[in-house]
Order: sequence, then C-alpha cells, then structure tokens
Amino acid sequence: MRSETGQARRLGEPLPKELRDEGEKLSPDELGALQLQRLRSTLHHAYDNVELYRRKFDEAGVRPEDCRALADLARFPFTTKADLRETYPYGMFAVPMEQVRRIHASSGTTGRPTVVGYTEDDLSMWADVVARSIRAAGGRPGHKVHVSYGYGLFTGGLGAHYGAERAGCTVIPASGGMTARQVQLILDFKPEIIMVTPSYMLTLLDEFEKQGVDPRTTSLRIGIFGAEPWTEQMRLEIEERADLHAVDIYGLSEVIGPGVAQECVETKDGLHIWEDHFYPEVVDPVLDTVLPPGERGELVFTSLTKQALPVIRYRTRDLTRLLPGTSRAPFRRMEKVTGRCDDMIILRGVNVFPSQIEEIVLRTPGVAPHFQLELSTQGRMDRLTVRAEARPASSADAAVRAAAAESIARAVKDGIGVSVDVVIADPDSLERSAGKLQRLKDLRTLS
Repeated sequence: MRSETGQARRLGEPLPKELRDEGEKLSPDELGALQLQRLRSTLHHAYDNVELYRRKFDEAGVRPEDCRALADLARFPFTTKADLRETYPYGMFAVPMEQVRRIHASSGTTGRPTVVGYTEDDLSMWADVVARSIRAAGGRPGHKVHVSYGYGLFTGGLGAHYGAERAGCTVIPASGGMTARQVQLILDFKPEIIMVTPSYMLTLLDEFEKQGVDPRTTSLRIGIFGAEPWTEQMRLEIEERADLHAVDIYGLSEVIGPGVAQECVETKDGLHIWEDHFYPEVVDPVLDTVLPPGERGELVFTSLTKQALPVIRYRTRDLTRLLPGTSRAPFRRMEKVTGRCDDMIILRGVNVFPSQIEEIVLRTPGVAPHFQLELSTQGRMDRLTVRAEARPASSADAAVRAAAAESIARAVKDGIGVSVDVVIADPDSLERSAGKLQRLKDLRTLS
C-alpha cells in the first residue's frame, strides 16, 4: 500500500520463502561446493573448445586441473572485450554452431561488435536468473511487465521479456522509442512493473507531465532499471515523481545480459549477485591483483554454467565493491555501479566520474535531471562544461537559473576539486536516449 510519506516505497515486501528457487535456498557451504564444481567444469570446457583460452592458459602456465579451490582462479588470465573483438564473430564459441539457438551482439560503436551465443540451456538459465531478479524486485506471477528496453541484438529487451514470462508475468513488449505512445500504453494496459533504463524513465515521466498526467497516479508500482550507471539521487527523483519502488538490475552481454545481479526491493542496499551462475572478483584496475572484500575496484566475472560462450575472468570495467549478502544470503552483494574505468575523466590531474556530477545536478533546486558533459580544449588546458536543463517552472526566471549554475559550479569545486563551466539550458533542449545514454561528449578532437 502507498502512503503520502513515501514509506511504502522505501520498504518493499520480502519474497516469501516458498517463491525462492533452489539456488536461493543454498547454504554457504553448499554454494561454495557448487561454485567450485561448476568452475572446474567451465575451465575444462573453455580450454578444450576455445583456441584463445587454450593459448592464454598455456602462456600463463596454468591448466584447468590447477584450480583446486576458488582462490586458485586468480592464477588464470583475464578475458577482455578486445579478445571478443579479435575473435569476431564466432571464435569464442565453445560449442558447434548447430547447438547455438540465438546470437546477440553489442552495437560496435567503438569498434567491432562483441558477439555472444546461447545454447538452449543457456537461454533457459538466462530466463531463470531474470525471473529470480524480477521476484527479488517485488514482481509476482500475474503482474504485467512493460518492457521498454530495446529489442534486437541488444540483450536488454529479449532478456527481460523471457525472464518475465518465466516468472509468470504478462509481458508488454513496448521496446524503446515512441515516448508518447509508451505513455499511452502504460495508461491503457496498466502494467505494475516497468523495465527500462533510468535515463529513459525520466523521459517518460516528463512525457506524462506534458500530457497532464501525474505519474504518481499510474498503475506502475515497481521500476527495474539497468543498462547504465545511476545514483541514489536519481532513485529518489524517480521514486518521488512516480511513487514506485526503483530497484537496480545488473548485467552485460558478454556475461549473459540482464540478470547477473539484482537489488532486492525489501532492502535496496546493493545488488545480490546470482553466484550459483556467475562468480565475481574485484581487482585493482591498474595492478590486476584481487582486492579483499569491501575494497572498491574493477568487477570481474567468470561464468559457471554457460555453454556457448563461457567467459573466464571477464573484465567488466565497472567499478564497485563486494559486500556480504543480506536479504539473499549466502549470495554476496555488489555496490551500485556508479562509474566505469573507461568513463573516468582526468581533468587537470583530478579523476572525475559523470556520476559525481549527476548527484550534484539532481540535488540542485530548479534543475531537471537531464544533463550532459562536454570536454573541450581551451589553449593547452582541458575544459569541462556541464549542461543541465532548467525545470519548466523555473525556466523563465533568469535569477533562478544563474543561482543554479553558480550552485553546481561551487559544489563541483568543493566536492570534486575542479573548476567547471555550467550552462543551464532550456527545458527539453538536451539530447534524450531510449537506450543507453552517453553523458560525455569529448570535443577535444574537434577543437
């Protein structure tokens, strides 16, 4: 039930034990034994069937049988996105093509796309972990799920689709784009759940308000948001404007797609990793050494049950830390990803992440939750410009806009330690995206 104080949004209903699957009922000892068994099998499968893994293992002087404990995984070499691109399109597949039932791929905007394949068992496992994620988010059989992730080679749409069906939900496959139509479908079909990127959810909320509809009055009760980093400030923005539970889902195509980890609605304290299928490590992104629990670094995954495309120590470039499990122990939690190694801007010797700017923008009065960063060159110095939109109610007030710009610049200087230019733009003037939003525009090569 909802309340005017918003307390209902903060405290979701825990998942009844009878709805938990066998993996969620494992004891810590049972989970550890299962992980080691599956890890050893995966290492053999990769070594025996993928030339790149065989060469990398041999060069590192390790064999699958050298993994006698989970800690031994640290002796094995990493896999990177470059490995998948160099073996394009099918060089990383570990099964004959006649066993592959589906192919997905990244967009390839920065090079060759990364291609991933799935056997029939892979697709079933993927549906299982997404269904588990939806249940953890508060979804129940009979709920209607509005899927606004893009369908096609991107894993988001179909991953959410088949997982929702496996969870016993009714799927509304809206895909991305056509914002006004999406709003109309939500009003007409009355889904309880939406699965979408958080930045596009903000666009949908804007559209509700443009149509004169208070988003708090819709049927939506749960938003499962992923595919891009987002902050606690954005969670508060979405929950206050839409009166729903906003929870995080994590995944990436190379590992499986969405459903690697999920935030539980009753705690909202980070994402529990489904460790019976995906084994996590956090490593120092420079030294490549495994970090102790609780230390922040780069997230690395090894798949434990994938057949078509097993990944060994895949470097995600996402920055997080591992914490003990809470509502889904013995599975460990990962902190919300708020940045990536390759998103970091080094501005006059200071490390800056877009998520740091986002937190400041979202807490600034008179400013909408839409912003972009422009990196340019002035003389020999790099220059960062923050472009944020004014909220419609304050857009005509020059004094409010000037105060907002000054507030953002001061907060960045005080909190991050760099000087930036701030432009408060007109409402609806910045680029929107129905998929993953690119916050940073690097104009230095054009200067």
